[in-house]
Amino acid sequence: MRFRTVLDVLAAVLLGLGAGGNLAAGAWALPAWLPAWLGWTILVSSVVPIVTRRWWPRVTYGGSLVLTAAAIPIGGPVLGVAVVGAACALYIVVIRLDNRIVRIAFVAGLADVGGLPFALPTPSVSQAVNIGAGALITGYAFGLTVRARREHAATERDQAVSAERLRIAREMHDVVAHSMSLIAVKAAVGHHVAPDQPGEAREALRVIEETSRETLAELRRMLGVLRDGTGVPALAPAPTLADLRALAGRAEQAGPAVDLVVEGLDELPNGVGQSVYRIVQEALTNVVKHAGATTCRIRVTGEDGEVRIEVRDDGRGGSAEPGHGLIGMRERVAVYDGEFSAGPGERGFRVFARLPYEPAVAR
Repeated sequence: MRFRTVLDVLAAVLLGLGAGGNLAAGAWALPAWLPAWLGWTILVSSVVPIVTRRWWPRVTYGGSLVLTAAAIPIGGPVLGVAVVGAACALYIVVIRLDNRIVRIAFVAGLADVGGLPFALPTPSVSQAVNIGAGALITGYAFGLTVRARREHAATERDQAVSAERLRIAREMHDVVAHSMSLIAVKAAVGHHVAPDQPGEAREALRVIEETSRETLAELRRMLGVLRDGTGVPALAPAPTLADLRALAGRAEQAGPAVDLVVEGLDELPNGVGQSVYRIVQEALTNVVKHAGATTCRIRVTGEDGEVRIEVRDDGRGGSAEPGHGLIGMRERVAVYDGEFSAGPGERGFRVFARLPYEPAVAR
């Protein structure tokens, strides 16, 4: 703001010195009927809107139209300076005020420069109308352009914020829902067997402890990512394809036997690998929470620049109504313009996803 104010002051000074210097040097003269002091006052006042427009846009624009009306009978450089000041003030009105006020201001300006030259004694009616209308239309057009650009930037910024909030919500759901499902299942098991099988109860408590520690570490990592450069850094790398084996092992601790097969994949781009992990994680969470399954088969295969994920269980099937988990998986697949389906199969429930990606180019 300070830099723009300095530019406005410089522009006003240069414009005033240019017109006033030529007047003082005799390059042009005020009309004989006009007192010199009044001509100089109108001339100097006409550059003031250039400086004050950012603080009081409405008042400044209204004052600039009054000065323009006063300059119309004078004509020449005085009129030119006045309409430049009015155009600069109109520019700020357009980019800051609401559309109704902008339309009224623009029409009032055109009426000022388009009507008064015919009603007042003017050195040149055509010159007054052309210069005045041209200046105001230019200020109006520039204002609309800047306003549209700012609105577009604001829309993009809001979309980026919404996308980031969605990404954070999806990550939080994936981390918390999976871990809390395991904890809830093992807590129920421990509570049930504690009187008669203390060893089994201790094992359930061990699983709850390990899962809780891992979840806290994952949450700290996510919070570290959300902090700025002066905050706590990420405490652990993001999960990838290599972590699927440990994920399957934790799911087995909650009940179902998990058969995991990974074929045709040595490595994946970081984003794809993390998405594969999260899709498998959410599918396993649903198996543990809802399926009542005894077995779960996971196949992750890759070929020709795409990775396919299939998770099947032998549980009770259930509904394919889109909860947060299924919505999150579908959104992850949509990022890569892939394919996703989920629903009851011949036995149990099936989740399928296909994620295309660009293979790394060998160097």
